[in-house]
Amino acid sequence: MELPTVSVIIPVRNEENFIGKCIESFLDQAYPENRFEIIVVDGMSEDNTRTIVKEYMSRYKNIRLYDNPDKYTPNALNIGIKNASGKIIMLASSHAIYSRDYISTCAQKIVEEKAEIVGGKMITLPRNSSIKAKVIASVLSNPFGVGGAKYRIRCDKESYVDTVAYGLYKKELFDKAGLFNENLVRNQDIEMNLRLKRIGARTLLVPQVSSYYYARDTFTSLWKNNFANGFWVIYSTKFAKVPFSFRHLIPLFFVLFLVLGCFLSMFSPILAKLYMVVLGLYMLLNVYFSLKISFRLKNLLAFPLAFFTFLSLHVSYGIGSLMALIKLIFVRRSYQ
Repeated sequence: MELPTVSVIIPVRNEENFIGKCIESFLDQAYPENRFEIIVVDGMSEDNTRTIVKEYMSRYKNIRLYDNPDKYTPNALNIGIKNASGKIIMLASSHAIYSRDYISTCAQKIVEEKAEIVGGKMITLPRNSSIKAKVIASVLSNPFGVGGAKYRIRCDKESYVDTVAYGLYKKELFDKAGLFNENLVRNQDIEMNLRLKRIGARTLLVPQVSSYYYARDTFTSLWKNNFANGFWVIYSTKFAKVPFSFRHLIPLFFVLFLVLGCFLSMFSPILAKLYMVVLGLYMLLNVYFSLKISFRLKNLLAFPLAFFTFLSLHVSYGIGSLMALIKLIFVRRSYQ
């Protein structure tokens, strides 16, 4: 049987440090070059991203470049999907590289009709050799840090899941469910995966193939990214129906607990004790997982860095969600 054609879509903007490695990992795939194409959709980069892509285009016929004047990710994905010739669509990231068997293995699962969406596990790598970068990467691979997303925590068993990173999709799914919601600056993938699930699409995690994602390496960039993710997971309700799962609300509940619990505990000794017990439990869990990271990295400095990273990760996401909730309430009331 003839192998299905695959279109790999890579949204980019100012990714000169990563796009070359990403493209190289696809050119090295164990999948016939004439059976897949690489579609790079550029958000009008101001660095050397376009120059690098064009240099690859001059050497490989299966690479194409499209402009994304709106600059946002969902717009880029839609441009890619509309221009894709493959029967299978892969949504990739320029910040990652992919194991040599990624496309062949995932595409085969779709051909075998085991699922309509297939992806591998994501291994988070430090962006540089500093202890801070190593700690951040470790936290982003830890269930206490990122929750129960199986593709992030190195699940070893093939299983059906709610979502995968960098999945391969039957192109016909986007005819049935529609394209990405371009109102969603962030978290458009969460909303899309839930939409696809509602029409019966199955998502399969295949842990024997891997993507390798380069994590952010500063607390500032980590905070900004997670604040924005937390904001848009709630603010998306303005533009989409049920754009998140319950687990995406946990950081919001945590921040509300910190704020309201502290205030209410001033008026009730019982509530004050309950507040301290729950807060103490969180701190103990943070200490436990931070120590595990410190021991694994064999560096004492890793413990306080991990403790702060876990706390920053949870609080930034939760504050972002809280700000979105406040904005939604304020905007709705202003029109009443």
